[in-house]
Amino acid sequence: MTELPPCDVAIVGAGIAGSALAAALSGRGLQIVVIEAQGDERAVLPDALALESFDPRVVALNPRSRRLLDELGAWQAVADYRLCAYDHMTVWDAEGTGSIDFDSADVGAAALGYIVENRALVRALLGRLAACPDVRLLAPESLAGCERAADGTLTLTLASGAQLRPELVVAADGAHSRLRELLAFRTREWDYGHHAVVATVQVERPHQTTAWQRFLPTGPLAFLPLPSTPDAQYCSIVWSLDSSRVEGIQALQAAEFCVALERAFEGRLGRVVGCSRRFAFPLRQRHAVDYVQPGAALVADAAHTIHPLAGQGINLGLQDVAALAEEVLRARERGEQPGSIAVLRRYQRRRKGENLAMMAAMEGFKRLFEQPALPLRWLRNAGMRGVDRAGPLKHQLMRQAMGLTESGALE
Repeated sequence: MTELPPCDVAIVGAGIAGSALAAALSGRGLQIVVIEAQGDERAVLPDALALESFDPRVVALNPRSRRLLDELGAWQAVADYRLCAYDHMTVWDAEGTGSIDFDSADVGAAALGYIVENRALVRALLGRLAACPDVRLLAPESLAGCERAADGTLTLTLASGAQLRPELVVAADGAHSRLRELLAFRTREWDYGHHAVVATVQVERPHQTTAWQRFLPTGPLAFLPLPSTPDAQYCSIVWSLDSSRVEGIQALQAAEFCVALERAFEGRLGRVVGCSRRFAFPLRQRHAVDYVQPGAALVADAAHTIHPLAGQGINLGLQDVAALAEEVLRARERGEQPGSIAVLRRYQRRRKGENLAMMAAMEGFKRLFEQPALPLRWLRNAGMRGVDRAGPLKHQLMRQAMGLTESGALE
């Protein structure tokens, strides 16, 4: 076995969360290794605005996440490439007249959020890491094993046979985290009974820099605005469907799918005139019982996955990153070990409650809009209309989703 040079922190996964964490820890005297199985994703990004040029995976970043990425030096590269800021959001119930409209002007903000292609954000973060002499990216490289010695120290064995003995190892390797499995972190999880169908579509009418969401009995349907031209308007769709219906929807020819999608969306943006290749993946809620062990921590999807109906998963993950980086760097200033369980528990206390609260809220929304009983349908529609008219309550919901304080400032 070859032992690699000593490192303080090893991060498994160079996606958004892993790369952001490495950037947040850089420049503070730590030696950081990032292990990525998929290889270096800094491919050339397409410049043309066309259906197949967009990454079907997009993220909805709130202003709080944008600020973090700006502080990490990654935001400008994203902005220089392409993104779509949205300043309005319309949500309505397919089984009634209830609807809510959110507008950034109501809370004095420039935007409610930003729709960014996943690969563009990963590329920007990896570009940032390339300029960090204290960060070493091992890609393509995968984790083969992780063992804890009698003294509590962890040894990572890579597929290449090399070994690492970091003071802290962080799982940022997604919902099916290999590191979480190797360290036997317990999780509580269940299927939502839904699949999400994602694609890029071209629509007839301008999307009005608005994020649209319709709650159907079979699951929510979101149209998220993408960079467009006067002659071609694009949206990214996330269509959550009962798992029993997904095979039939995916079997439709492109023209048939566009018609079905347009009907499900009530034609709010006119005809759906084109669709990229479609992808479907199962939705499952998962939450680690603990986020930390001595010398190890979970962040983002490795710690928790959530229904995409509010687009909050990436924002929760980036706040995990910010909190863990702050605690590790504070510990270093105090002369504490970054993998100390006392240090890591401070991170867990900061994040677990907020993540659980958001997960519970999303589960509640999902269950509420699945109910076919007429009294419950009437109540939820009346509730939506009431919230839409109740300015202070609606503004509070907006501030929470955007990561704003009561005063409107970013937290």
